Amino acid sequence: MISTDIFSLVTRCRWFLVLLACIQALALTSCNPTQFKTKAAQVPQLVFASPSGPQTFNITQNQSAFSVFGYIYDGLLTENYALDAKLEPALAESWEISEDKKRVVFTLKNGLKWSDGEPLTVDDVIFTYRDVYLNPKIPTDIKDILRVGTSRAFPTVKKLDERRVEFTVPEPFVPFLRNIGGLPILPAHALKKSVETTDANGNPKFISAWGIDTNPKEIIGNGYYKMESYASSERVVFQRNPYYWRKDAEGNPQPYIERVVLQIIENTDNQLINFRSGQLDSLELSPEVFPLLKREEKRGHFTIYNGGPDSTTLFVSFNLNKARNSKNQPFVDPIKSRWFNTKEFRQAVAYAIDRQRMKENIFRGMGELQNSPIYFKSPYYLSPEQGLKVYDYNPNKARQLLLGAGFKYNSQGQLLDAEGNRVRFTMLVKAEDQSRVNMAVQIKQDLSQIGIQADLQVIAFNVVIEKLQNRSWDCYVGGFGGGGVEPHNGSNIWSSNGRLHQFNQGPELGDPPIQGWEISDWEKEIDRLFIEGSQEFDETKRKAIYAQFQQITQEQLPFIHLVNKLSFQAVRDRIQNLKFSALGGPFWNFYELKVNE
Repeated sequence: MISTDIFSLVTRCRWFLVLLACIQALALTSCNPTQFKTKAAQVPQLVFASPSGPQTFNITQNQSAFSVFGYIYDGLLTENYALDAKLEPALAESWEISEDKKRVVFTLKNGLKWSDGEPLTVDDVIFTYRDVYLNPKIPTDIKDILRVGTSRAFPTVKKLDERRVEFTVPEPFVPFLRNIGGLPILPAHALKKSVETTDANGNPKFISAWGIDTNPKEIIGNGYYKMESYASSERVVFQRNPYYWRKDAEGNPQPYIERVVLQIIENTDNQLINFRSGQLDSLELSPEVFPLLKREEKRGHFTIYNGGPDSTTLFVSFNLNKARNSKNQPFVDPIKSRWFNTKEFRQAVAYAIDRQRMKENIFRGMGELQNSPIYFKSPYYLSPEQGLKVYDYNPNKARQLLLGAGFKYNSQGQLLDAEGNRVRFTMLVKAEDQSRVNMAVQIKQDLSQIGIQADLQVIAFNVVIEKLQNRSWDCYVGGFGGGGVEPHNGSNIWSSNGRLHQFNQGPELGDPPIQGWEISDWEKEIDRLFIEGSQEFDETKRKAIYAQFQQITQEQLPFIHLVNKLSFQAVRDRIQNLKFSALGGPFWNFYELKVNE
């Protein structure tokens, strides 16, 4: 989601730190993933790096981009990224949609099993949706993509027979099939008791079930792999699920690769060292290391794939929340809140950021300026040429907007508000990724040119998440993972009641009550547009709806978009059957991959 490091510090100390990390890598043999391939276990395996460990093993409670769920779960359907994300069967062998588009019936494959060998049945599908995802007592972001229409009602789910399950919605809902089909199915036999029993506070014990303190071998899934072990801040090891449903044309079980090791390496320099020394099988490349590894491509026996502009949205955001906590204390200093909630202030900040310089210096020219929350490859993307408002670097325009909104400058060129308060706030950024901190450092410099002081706070990813969840922040440089080509996938961000509506987070189930939360008129209009867009089957009209949404976001700027870096992935040549896709990356067809030792 978000990542960082300090530009000036890196330029002075990079090579000393790299040398030190090499020495440490040699000394700390217990962290070397090659140790897993012992004489007793010469099995095909892949080793990847993650900048952060999992937040939880409970998918409903996860809010991190770094998780284990893609390895251990399947849904009813899957997406084929070689065919533009076409929906294909997964746990379900087929599906039927009614003429009125309000019902869909899935038929499960025969003989499905969980990773512990227990049968996977329609009852598990019913449990997953009725008892977990749609349970009003279980808070989860997943609810946001399942709400339907003006009523914000949820679908109903019904067992038809031992292999068929029916979902019904109160009105036609365009994203329904993709959303329902893609969500992981959970094991009723392992989790039902935790849903039905409560803790001392009356909450289902399920909410705290399967935390990262749970023995990984107790986590039951239905995906390619099952967890074998987890060492906090070190690694997650996955073993092939012997009961996985996929088989190739000759009847051989898939996936072919026996084991996956996910090394937790927060520092990007250390990730680079591990890849160059042959300890990692793949590495996501930042633009600054691309030239180095490109020269080593043939000698190092790897290939660098270019996926074009990344689907991740990078931005600066201000906390627009005017509410107070249960102790009647404002989440945001009221003085700062007045600045942040002034549209002209946000627009001035957007004009003050030199994104072209950011692209050239931080991303080495390997990126594109971003202006929309919708991925440019989506058919719903509105380009600047089609009328989308953009904020090219213009500090004079920024100053004019500020003066017109009642701000003023003192004799030192410092920006003051109408009451004479110095405009100064704290800007958060995640400490694990160098490029993200470099962006924040430049933003701090750019804002100083229009008299604004942004105090940079570089902190660990989990601390950033905690501050966002507690609504206790001023400004942050952040990012959201790509939601694909369907705009409704971002509803948990853009809906005023969404659990990722971070710029103005409303009341949350299970949290202490908040007071005085306000939803702006433009937020309400976005709510309306997302509902209208989810109901419109005419593609021309649907594009017009989401074009209006993009125009509102660029006018109001709850997120000030920055730069989409080009997506580069280095992959060892020993990995066979790759079908690289810009949307799905190099490993979306993991079940087909083989290792040529």
